[in-house]
Amino acid sequence: MAARGTRVARPLAPIGTAAIAAACLILANLLPDADLGFPCRARCRVSTSWCPPDRMASEAWSLPRRCPTRWCIGYRTGACRRYAGAGPCWLPSWGKCPRSIIVITLGQIEPRTGASGDMLTEAQLDSKTSWRIAVVSLCCLAMAFGAPLVATIGLKAIAADLGGARAVPALASSLTWLGSALGGPLMGRIAHRFGVRTTVVAGGIAVCLGLGLSSFGAPWQLYLGHGLLVGFLGIAGLNAPLYVYVSNWFDRRRGSALALLSSGIYIAGVVWPVIFETTIARWGWRATMIGYGLLEVLVIVALASRFLRPPPQETKRKGGGRSGTGGSTVFGWRPNRVFGMLCGAAFLCCIPMAMPQGHLVALCSDRGIPSALGAVMLSSLLAAAFVSRQAWGLVADRIGGLRTVFISSALQMLAVSGYLYVSEQFGLFTVSVAFGLGFSAIIPAYVLAVRENFTPEDAHWRVPIVLMMTGSGMAAGGWLAGFLYDRTGSYDLPFLVAVLFNVANLVLLGTLVTLSIKAARRAAFV
Repeated sequence: MAARGTRVARPLAPIGTAAIAAACLILANLLPDADLGFPCRARCRVSTSWCPPDRMASEAWSLPRRCPTRWCIGYRTGACRRYAGAGPCWLPSWGKCPRSIIVITLGQIEPRTGASGDMLTEAQLDSKTSWRIAVVSLCCLAMAFGAPLVATIGLKAIAADLGGARAVPALASSLTWLGSALGGPLMGRIAHRFGVRTTVVAGGIAVCLGLGLSSFGAPWQLYLGHGLLVGFLGIAGLNAPLYVYVSNWFDRRRGSALALLSSGIYIAGVVWPVIFETTIARWGWRATMIGYGLLEVLVIVALASRFLRPPPQETKRKGGGRSGTGGSTVFGWRPNRVFGMLCGAAFLCCIPMAMPQGHLVALCSDRGIPSALGAVMLSSLLAAAFVSRQAWGLVADRIGGLRTVFISSALQMLAVSGYLYVSEQFGLFTVSVAFGLGFSAIIPAYVLAVRENFTPEDAHWRVPIVLMMTGSGMAAGGWLAGFLYDRTGSYDLPFLVAVLFNVANLVLLGTLVTLSIKAARRAAFV
């Protein structure tokens, strides 16, 4: 039966149409940049598969089986719905549907143009240009996240110049992360209005100015330079806006792209500490701050000016759109109610995420393991997180962000509970690596869940708020573990509380996953 609302050319024989569909699918996967024509589409466009010029897909039939990439949709009375529950019309990768269709008969279509009259095709998504943009954004974040590490690596040197008060540089570093979390929503709105290039360039300049101000060495200069300039205006001007920006360049591989982008902080943590330790020992922390600030602003401004151009224009399908019973609901609920639950889950799961990362070395020392080995455990944890995050991106592309974050959070809970029962060296190594493998998907998967389940017009403020909640949870978790340890003299209570927070997180996420499954089943039979 032909999809409603489309003009149908002369139907082709089933074998011929199947061959054309297979050819379209092969070309879509093997030649992502090929300009072969306009997207195959029925009532709604179908993924990034390509057909001959001026043609469209318009006929469908039932195929109850595991479907090829992005061709699986629920269908009835001419309406198509995404089975993964992420919105009307757009289709999941390798989705398993109770009922499904393949849209392959060809007919005429009109080319799609943007406001400027330029041709906008789906070849712009998931292309080589898209990955180039993602890598450039990753480099910008790796430069920006290196700025607060100067104060971290030079903590003893800065404290010596301030009379031995280590609390001053430590607080300056904390204010950086607090400022970057709080500034995200504001910078997201500015990027939405003026373009991401503006906020990235301005953020790079702010980081440079912040390091320059901090190099004068007075406590208020360190606080203002790091908290306001480096954090609130600098890192915040890059982090959340680049998440939204990069997600606009991808569809099928959005999860992988976000996983890559979120690794910027890990790259900074691997590359810059060794360099800063050398330069601080040779030239001092003040010269290191000034020199790195100049290097950072030159690299970020050059990359942003050269590569960060406007992304392909999006229609309401981008990001999956809203799913559920209608365009004004998500999973049949009000969008802001679902978003509030997602933000609450983000805060709750990042409290236990922060505890092992911030207190693992101290935990090892308390249990009779040398601090040097504790540092190696922490490095192993972060290395496992970096590697597995890329694999989690592929998983998220297949099953969606919401289910990915649920699985990752469950694995995190199991790993955190392991710290309650393991005290020997080998066991702690094993638990730490398992923790790194488990938690690493959480933050990029939250961003992907927002992009899949809410309209793209809201991404500029929803994504920064989710990132703010994750950052706030990380800050609260690190502080809470220290607070409880000071009261009890043991890390048993902090990790037990971490498990309880993780359970509460899974309750919220489990509710959302259940709602998404029910909404998908309803949509499949609409």
